[in-house]
Formats: sequence, C-alpha cells, structure tokens
Amino acid sequence: MAPQLLLLQVSHPVVGAGVADHSTFRAEPWPRLIRTLLSLTTVVYGGQEAATAEARRLLHVHTGMKGTDAQGRRYHALNPEAYHWVHATLVKGPVDALRLFGKGMSDGELDEYYRGMRDVGRVWGLKEHHLPPDWPAFLDYYDEMVAHRLEFNQSVQDVLDELARPAKPFRRLPGPLWSPFARLAAHYALLVTVGTLPPVLRERLHLTWSPRQERALRRFARAVRFLMALVLPPLRIAVSLAIAYWATHRPGTDPATRRPLGAC
Repeated sequence: MAPQLLLLQVSHPVVGAGVADHSTFRAEPWPRLIRTLLSLTTVVYGGQEAATAEARRLLHVHTGMKGTDAQGRRYHALNPEAYHWVHATLVKGPVDALRLFGKGMSDGELDEYYRGMRDVGRVWGLKEHHLPPDWPAFLDYYDEMVAHRLEFNQSVQDVLDELARPAKPFRRLPGPLWSPFARLAAHYALLVTVGTLPPVLRERLHLTWSPRQERALRRFARAVRFLMALVLPPLRIAVSLAIAYWATHRPGTDPATRRPLGAC
C-alpha cells in the first residue's frame, strides 16, 4: 500500500509541488520509502525523546522546501493543511491494508489505533484543531480532502511512471535478473494502488478502473490472505518487530524514555 500512500500525498498541490522541486524519490525510490518507514517507526516506538528529536529533524528538513508550483501558486512544505494531509494518509493506509489483506479492525481497535495516531500527529507538530477528535470525524475530514483538495499534477504522473517501471531495489542487481520481477511488481503495484484509491480521485487523476480489474484485485487479495495464513504469526510480524527494535535501540534513544506516546 506504500505506493498508494505516496500517490495520495503528492495529489495534494503543496506536497506535489514540494516533491517535484525538492525530492529525490525518482532517483532513489526505495531508500526514500525506507527512510519514511523508519521515521514513522521512530515516532511510534522510539519513546518520547527520540520521537521529539525525529519531529524536530523533519521540521528542519522541510523548512527550506518552498517555491512556486506549475500553476503559479506559492507553496511551503510546512503548510499546515499539507502536513496534516500527509499524516492523514499514514493514518488511513494501514486501516485500508488490513481491510483488504487481513481481517480488518474492530470498532474498538479503530478507536484505540486512532488515539495513538493522534499522539503521533501531536509529536509531529500538528495542533489539536488539526486533528479530528475521533475516527468518524477523521473519515469525514478525509473524504472532504479527497473531494475538494486533491488534484492531478506532475508528481502524480511521476509516481505512476515509477510504478509502471519500478527501479531496482539494489543498484548492483543485474538488469536481466530484475526485469521479470519488475514486470510482475509493476502489474500488482498498479493494480493495488489504483484499485484502492477513492473512485472520485481515480477519475480526477485520469485513471481507468474496470470490473475485470476489480475482480483481479479481489483475487490477489484472497491469495495474499491465504499465503499469510500459512505463515506462523511470529514470522508475519518479524519485519515490523525488527524495525521497531531498531527504532528503540539505535543511538539517540534512551530506554528510560521509551514510554507510550501521550503518556505522562
């Protein structure tokens, strides 16, 4: 679902302009994805001190990202609406992924999850009035943003082009060895990314979607659920646990400060 999140993010005019002018994701899409994942994991699992330090780093990195977009509109990467929207995509993405590839979250689990992600937003510098108070209010905000604020732009096209021709995950990987995997990865990455976008946004981004593609997405999701059921539970979360361990034990994280976000 990571490509879908990136596509949603760059569909916001401020994020799209900032990525077009300042990001290196076209040159190094895999490292950028890993950095984003590690940053979020640090905020969630690294403890108050590490989370606050990471938030300060993000603010510093984005402070100088400003300019004028292709429509002549001035932008700044720290625009509160844009910053909030990036957070919102990271809130919604895991919920959508679990609904498609897993059992989904119960109402109680959604409430608990959203409370935790509100804490993440606060650490990132979002103000209380930027954060909808509960999950239903968040969905209303999300739908409103999709309906009225997202648009097609050059960064959207760049992401779609990258999905159609995915870069090698390792530079030394021989092209002939990567090529067959790249075609398969492109097919399913586009299938999942386009298929999980809100229909109104698909249309705005000039992306077609047919009943045949919908059936293919459902078959793929069933196959993923079947394969995941064969994997022992500890192995299913091994990658997440490894990332969380790194976030809580790398330099700059103090065991004494590793209490849940929002704790006193």
